[in-house]
Amino acid sequence: MKCPFCDCVDSKVIDSRPTEEGSAIRRRRECIACQSRFTTYEKVETIPMVVIKSDNSREPFDRQKLLGGLMRACVKRPVSLAELENLVSTIEANMSNSLKREFSSKEVGEMAMKLLKDIDEVAYVRFTSVYRRFQDIDTFRAELNKLLGDK
Repeated sequence: MKCPFCDCVDSKVIDSRPTEEGSAIRRRRECIACQSRFTTYEKVETIPMVVIKSDNSREPFDRQKLLGGLMRACVKRPVSLAELENLVSTIEANMSNSLKREFSSKEVGEMAMKLLKDIDEVAYVRFTSVYRRFQDIDTFRAELNKLLGDK
């Protein structure tokens, strides 16, 4: 860390503690060259993730929007809110760990379907029917047959 007094790049940390909000670390430093003390703040750099919708418009990833869609698919199903929040956190972590910062809505939906299938098959079919815009009973039947064939 560069000293604001003498521009020396060597300093040592004397004290370190979280800020009141817990969103940053406050570090008290001492310059090795001039012994002046100064304070720095360290916080996580966040790079926003963007979802590219089917009409090619872009919007920031909104975990609440995804959670809402999953909750609608799980109405009257034995799936807890904690399970759905974990599912959304898993998707968000997968997106964050990727080198990409833009994801198509199709990619996000496919991740959600894959994880939801392991939690509740009925909720999976509900979510898939809305996500893939099933137009008729044959499309619905084909998805059910695929689900049964996986077993």
